Amino acid sequence: MSSGARVGRPAPVALVASYFGAALLCWLAAAAALVAAAEQLANEGLASQEVLLAVHLVGLAFLPLAVTGAALHVLPTLLRNDVTVWRGWAALPLLCAGPVLAYAIAHDLDTTTWLAAAAVALGFVLVAWEVAALVARAPRGRMLLASRFGVAASTFHAGAALVVGAALADRRFTPLFGIPHDRVIAIHLHLAVIGWLTLLIVTVGRTLTPMLSLAPAEPRRRLPVEELVLTAGLWLLVLGLALGWRAMIAVGALLVLGAVVAFAVLTARIGRQHRLEGLEGPLTHVVTGVFFLLQATILGLGMVFGLDPSPSRLMGYVTALLLGWAAGVTLGHLGKLLSLSAWTWWPAGPRPKQAALYPRPIWLAEAILFAVGVEMLLNGVLRGAEVRTLVGALILVGSALTACVAATVTLRASVPALRAPAAAA
Repeated sequence: MSSGARVGRPAPVALVASYFGAALLCWLAAAAALVAAAEQLANEGLASQEVLLAVHLVGLAFLPLAVTGAALHVLPTLLRNDVTVWRGWAALPLLCAGPVLAYAIAHDLDTTTWLAAAAVALGFVLVAWEVAALVARAPRGRMLLASRFGVAASTFHAGAALVVGAALADRRFTPLFGIPHDRVIAIHLHLAVIGWLTLLIVTVGRTLTPMLSLAPAEPRRRLPVEELVLTAGLWLLVLGLALGWRAMIAVGALLVLGAVVAFAVLTARIGRQHRLEGLEGPLTHVVTGVFFLLQATILGLGMVFGLDPSPSRLMGYVTALLLGWAAGVTLGHLGKLLSLSAWTWWPAGPRPKQAALYPRPIWLAEAILFAVGVEMLLNGVLRGAEVRTLVGALILVGSALTACVAATVTLRASVPALRAPAAAA
């Protein structure tokens, strides 16, 4: 068996770069949509076309492409077996239907919605097939760098969120199995953000965050405790939303928070012990992302226990949870993983240092702009301040443009890896 087969060979850099490039364009489109939606966001237009488009460009366009590209690079190494490249290439154009689906949902275009949804669903099936194959082929009796349970459960939750989203599109504003429409939306949101993205961040981040920050690795565990606690909390939260039981919602939310706090403690240790020359995008986004998650938790629990769940507070909750936490942490890792992918697939001969492929100052500027933009946007939404909301959205456009520039710098420096025969294999 070759060394690559023992360790796990990531997807070719051309494939990873294609996913990340498409994801960054979708993120730029989402940021521009937030600018167009600023007036509605500041005036409680939660169900307006502009707001729906912005939210779904993040959830259906940017995140699936970005997470899939990251998974194709990271999971083979963590689960110690090779990726099947053709499934990645086949899923890419299907997942690129995400922006079309987002537009169709926002503008209530039935035929387009179902055609685009079918394409995205088929793309998800191919990605889920690949993840399931990686989990199934992961060697027994050897230390793995990611929990099989965490990876499999996050993929299951992504599928569940997709199914609930399809049910929402089909049923429109009518109850689903007796569950009111607004609570079904909440279930859909939490399956995606907590069950899919947060669980994947906790599962992979336990190894990936120290690795990217050049910090000591976490000790080996007998059981994936954080992943199990987070999953239990998620399903208590989902059941509580379905049944309308506030106590169950609160217990579930606190269990989820406990698992994330454990991850935050890990992040704090990395912040003290990292051996980087300076802060980089991934660690900065994780730290600020935890801050946004804490804001979302306080706001969410407040609404559970008597605070009026006004449209502005609900939109603020979504902004902190989906944008500040899930999208932010995902975005923060794209540049680093792109440079690592190019470094991994560099052709035979002298290889540059990985740091030479990663424009750290640009990505750090992106992370700062992102944090300021999200906080400004969140503040504007909660206060009903249109100018503040617009300024926050414009800063996010600047963050997105900065991310695109940084990725372009990496791609220009990575031409030998992109042209190498191995990268096209």
